[in-house]
This record gives sequence, structure tokens and C-alpha cells, in this order.
Amino acid sequence: MTKESFSISRVFKLFISALKGKETEFTTGSINRAIVLLSIPIIAEMTGEALFALIDMIFVSRVSVNAVATIGLTEAPLMIIFSLAIGLSMAATAIVARRVGEKEYERAANAAFQAIIIAIVIGITLGIFGYQYSAEILELMGGDSSLIEEGVGYTQVMYGANISIVLIFLINGIFRGAGNASIAMKSLLLANGLNIILDPIFIFGWGIIPAYGVEGAAIATTIGRSCGVVYQIFYLFNGKSLIKITVANFIIKWKTIKEIIVISAGGIGQFLVETLSWLFLVRIVSEFGKEAMAGYQISFRVIYFTLLPSWGMANAAATLVGQNLGALKPERAEKSVWVTAKWNAIFLVFITVLFSLFSTEVLSIFDQPKSVIDIGSDALKIICVGYVFFAYGMVLGQGFNGAGDTKTPMYISIVVFWLIQIPLSYFLSFTMGWETNGVFFCIAFCHSLYALVAMVIFKRGKWKTVKV
Repeated sequence: MTKESFSISRVFKLFISALKGKETEFTTGSINRAIVLLSIPIIAEMTGEALFALIDMIFVSRVSVNAVATIGLTEAPLMIIFSLAIGLSMAATAIVARRVGEKEYERAANAAFQAIIIAIVIGITLGIFGYQYSAEILELMGGDSSLIEEGVGYTQVMYGANISIVLIFLINGIFRGAGNASIAMKSLLLANGLNIILDPIFIFGWGIIPAYGVEGAAIATTIGRSCGVVYQIFYLFNGKSLIKITVANFIIKWKTIKEIIVISAGGIGQFLVETLSWLFLVRIVSEFGKEAMAGYQISFRVIYFTLLPSWGMANAAATLVGQNLGALKPERAEKSVWVTAKWNAIFLVFITVLFSLFSTEVLSIFDQPKSVIDIGSDALKIICVGYVFFAYGMVLGQGFNGAGDTKTPMYISIVVFWLIQIPLSYFLSFTMGWETNGVFFCIAFCHSLYALVAMVIFKRGKWKTVKV
């Protein structure tokens, strides 16, 4: 057998091993191998998530401009719920990974159960509030009466059924902390696969199922997510992974709940800061009309598609940091972050070139007027300039989070995204007359600034001393 065929064989076997998810502890052995085994299923999971978002928007774009804008105006406040879910997921990943590194598997299962209880309470509470005030939320975000009339059903379903979103993110964080990214991948691929199949059925109608329009997209999403959660729960209670919840874990432990809330507070804070900043950006874009909002929305669907694989690599770094700190190997934890960031940067350089050359062609998959496509094309070309910095910022942020140091990224986010991005976007868009391009420039600039600040602080190494 030649050296080349041997290498190809090894790569293929490693790829299959990663998808099967056999390996769960990454405190010894090759760091590159560990990154591959963790990141491949996460990248597959995130790519599936992004593919769903892209296809979902393609279907909705065939309904109306109002329908596309409705999704944008709904998802902006919905990101607050995502922030809570992702913050809890960060805490679950950090705690479970640390316990796995210490080989304290029963304590890891206890923490997992407490996190699920918190997620259920949050999901139900926000679901009731969001459903009740859906029309008011759309109006607050700048939607006119015709948009609200057409899209309020979508908003009600998305907010009312948000518990499926909170749980699917949270439980996947538990699996990733245990090193079992494959199960997280399978649950989201199941959810998104069903969503893609159900989207055209509920949006355009089929047989006895009426055409719900944009509301049908929300119905399909809810059914898909809920099925994914059912799969997660089944595996969590009946699987053969390191983390398995049993009846013995069905005890509310207030001390553990407090610990999860404290750690997740920083993670929630990070995403709330970014989300609230994003809300201001959406509000600024909406001032330039429905076409601007639609262009902004379709461009971010594409950006979402390209950045989620990068988030997959960043989440792999978080698991490696948590497990290796638990095993008292801080230098290995640090090396894992830098190696992951390097591979992430290489990937995003390729995406930058692609968007710079073919932004209009990429966006042509959406059935939208030329004015909408032009705005979206500007967004891709401008924002991708900061992609290399994005690569490092994502991984370094998750490195802090994996160590349980969720406050440092939050503080950086407050300064960069509130004190700089919001006023600068307003100034460039209105005072300088850059309109939507002012927002796009600020997104690229401020995420690059975040990465540079994170690099400086990460190198100081205080995150290695955080106790979880």
C-alpha cells in the first residue's frame, strides 16, 4: 500500500470514527486528532442547521417580501431566547466537561438534570409572554400593519413553542461537554431534516393541509425541533454515553442550580449584549425600508450558513479546554485553542474569497427583487473582510467559556458591541449617509476588534485558574 493511499485510509477512518462518536475523553493523545473527532460532528450539525435556515428562507422568499421581513423582525427579539439557551448550554458544557475530565460522571449527570429543569422553566415562562405580545413585538421592531397582519401567526408559534429551542441547545451542550458531539449532531440533523421536508407542506399546503404561508415555516420548525428534543431525551436516559440520567438524579439540588446560573450568567450576558446590539442594528436597517430589511435578512442567512461550521470548531475548543483543565493539563488546554483557531482562520479565508467574487451569484438563489439582492451583496462583501478575525474571536471566546470564565467575553462584548458598535453604526448610517453599509462596516470592524482584545487577555492566562 502506498503512503498516499495509507493517508487517505487513515483520514477516512478518522472521519467515520468522528461521526460515530465513540471517543468521549480528550485529555491525552494527539490534539489535532481530538479537534477532528470533536469538530467534524459539530461542523456537520451546524452545517445542517445552516442549511435548514437557508432552505427555509428560500421557501419563505416565495411568499412575499413581508414574509421575509417578518422572519427578520421576529428572529431579532427571539435571539434573546437563543441567548438564554446558549448561555445555559455554555454552563452545561463547562461543568460537564470539567467533571468528565475529573472522571466524576455521577456529578456530571446531576448537573445535566438541574440544567434541564432551568431550561424548562425559562421556556414555559417566555413562551407565554411571547405568544401574548407577538403583535406588539413586531410593531416595536418597525413592522407596519400589513406586515403584522400577515406575519403575526409566525411570531406567535415561534415564541409560544420556544421551549423546544431552549432544550435542544441545552441538551446538546451536555453531550458536547461529555465529548459526545455525535449525538448532538444527530439530534439537530433529525430536527432540521424534518423541518426541510415539512416546510413546503405547511407553507404552500398539501392535500388536507392548508397553505399557512409564513406561519407554516414556524409550524414546521416547531415539529422538527420537538422531535429532535425527544431523540435527545431518549438517548440521555437510555444511551450508553458517559452521561446518563437515572431516577437517582431526579432531585433538585439548589447548590448546583445556583452554580449553573452563575456560570451561565456570563454566557447569557455575552449573547444578550450581542443580541441587543443586533436589535439596534436591525432597527437602523429597517429605517431604510422593507427592501433593506429583506436584503439584510437574506445576506445573514448566507453568513449564518458559513459561520456555523466555524462555531462548530469553536465549540470543540470549549470541550477540550474544559476536559483538560479538569485533568489538570492547562497547557494542553491552551494549545487546543490556538490550533483550533488556526484551522478556523484557514477555512474562513476561503469563504472570504468566495463572497468577494460571487456574492451576487450566491444570493441569486433567493427569489427577491434586484434592489434586495444588491443590498445583500454589499453586506456579504463588506462583512467578510473581517472573517479572519472572526475565526480567532469565536474560538478564543469559546476557550474562555469552556474554562468557565464566561465573564471575560461578556465584558469585552459590552465595550465593543454596545459602547462602540451601536453609536458608530448610527453615526455612519445617518450622519455620514452610508445607510445600510454603515451597519455592515461596523459589524466587520467590531468583531475584528473583539478578536484582537480577546487575544491579548487570553494570553495572560488567568482563565486557567477558574474553579468550576
